[in-house]
Amino acid sequence: MAKVKNFFKKVGLWFKNHAPSKRRLIQLYAALLVNANLKGYITGKIYTGNLKNLCSPGLNCYSCPGASFACPLGALQDSMAQTNDRAAFYIIGILALFGLTLARTICGFLCPVGLGQELLYKIKTPKLKKSRYTRVLSFFKYVLLAVMVIAIPLIYHGIPAFCKYVCPAGTFEGAGGLLANSNNAGFFAMLGNLFTWKFCLLVFFMVGSIFVYRFFCRFFCPLGAIYGFFNKWALIGVKLDEDKCVDCGMCIQTCKMDIRHVGDHECINCGECVSVCPTQAISWKGSKIFVKGAQLSPAPVAATTAPLAAVLENGSASSQPSVEEEDTAPIKVFPEEETAPVVSELVAHSKTSAEAVLESVTVEPQPEATAESASPEASAPAKAKRRFRGDRSFWLRFSAWAAAVVVLIAALVYYNFIDVQSGGIVYKVGDRCPDITLQVYQSNGAYDKDGNAIKEFSTMESRGTVTVINFWYTTCDPCVAELPYFEKVRAEFGDQIIMVAVHSATAMPKGGAEGVQSFINSNGWNNYGILFAQDTEEVACYNMLGGSGAYPTTAIIDKNGHIAYFMDGPVEEDELRNEIAKLL
Repeated sequence: MAKVKNFFKKVGLWFKNHAPSKRRLIQLYAALLVNANLKGYITGKIYTGNLKNLCSPGLNCYSCPGASFACPLGALQDSMAQTNDRAAFYIIGILALFGLTLARTICGFLCPVGLGQELLYKIKTPKLKKSRYTRVLSFFKYVLLAVMVIAIPLIYHGIPAFCKYVCPAGTFEGAGGLLANSNNAGFFAMLGNLFTWKFCLLVFFMVGSIFVYRFFCRFFCPLGAIYGFFNKWALIGVKLDEDKCVDCGMCIQTCKMDIRHVGDHECINCGECVSVCPTQAISWKGSKIFVKGAQLSPAPVAATTAPLAAVLENGSASSQPSVEEEDTAPIKVFPEEETAPVVSELVAHSKTSAEAVLESVTVEPQPEATAESASPEASAPAKAKRRFRGDRSFWLRFSAWAAAVVVLIAALVYYNFIDVQSGGIVYKVGDRCPDITLQVYQSNGAYDKDGNAIKEFSTMESRGTVTVINFWYTTCDPCVAELPYFEKVRAEFGDQIIMVAVHSATAMPKGGAEGVQSFINSNGWNNYGILFAQDTEEVACYNMLGGSGAYPTTAIIDKNGHIAYFMDGPVEEDELRNEIAKLL
């Protein structure tokens, strides 16, 4: 019987030592909340409802099938690229609101990419600890912020450079999430050199995160760089009481980020330094719900002065890791040649001012307890007051977690059952093509046999002739690559077919329709006999004919107006020629 009890005691102790911390629970909660559109992983569709206009606090790709909000970094680049050099006041205001309230607490608690890096770092391998070199490299994210997030989108309109060329969240959540779904088989045809580059970067970031704590976050994340500017003024985060601080360096040693002092622009406000400070000089500003009660209440004098005396005497202090967080053990930060002068200075200082420092943290001796003060009647109000404070703290924490659970359940129900985006009627191969009318662009194809300008394209008016409809947009490399041989095939069949290149409604370049026309002219396509037209969100021609998000997409309509062929992704020249020939 004793062995059984001992076994269960060991099991309980294991679960206690390996239980996730409150911070880890909040990270998991935030990751699920900002990816609440779980049905997107099943359907392979991106959520595009009204709530997608709101931004999540952390880095989370807009194109992730589960994403319920937009990414603030992607929204910033897109807004600067599309607003004709005007300040993107909406997204700048959102980032300022997040920064002034939470700042890099978002990195430490709410960012899914940060959570992923921390989980990778838990893999048992030798670790590269921080040093003066990693501290210098930590400024590289500010270079990426200035060049990839601000300069390139402003100079080369329509290019969200960081999202397009660097962001690992876009590769893992967006491309990976969409390609993993069998409904998006056509997406593989869109993969090219750019995807290969970004996939190699993703592998680089993931491998780096195994050996370096928050590898991407520390050296490459522009969103963390933005929030770092607000760290000093944020309402919630860690703060340092300089009057209590004795410069022992325990906070710097414990922190795995490249901070110079508590709460600076590199601090992610994870709170690991709170429990290791021997003088309790570090505390939380803002809500008390996120941390343990032991980290908020002042420690007894004996528990405070003993570590302090050890620091003054030995120049260092030891601290047991927290049970709730496995990776809070102090790590060595500086080489011995850097720490030796500091230790010597502390020891010298302790000989002259140790008494003064100890006096500053020691309470006055209390008068001896009398029989009256020791009576149960006298101590009852004090006990009741302590009990009330404990009950209030419990109910505050309980209410916070209950409200969080309710919000999460409501989000899951809303995104997966209430806000159902049907997208209207979708026509498949064999169905009669509906009547679609679109505005056209200027080109040689926009004139009839008599030389009259064609203002609109109508599928109703094109009946009796085989019609090829190709969906494309200006920054789609496979789209741009295939249109020249589409023109070649059109010229071969002449008046027997009508070929229409329909620009996407959701990927408009800077300047809208004028930007599309400029792109057509710059490539010499205005000399083509292809008829160029523009899809709109109201008509939604692409969705109506079965487009799933892959570009280019091609549909062929026979002489009787029925959809005879549909292809997600590029079409080979010979295949296009053969499919047209079958219908003539």
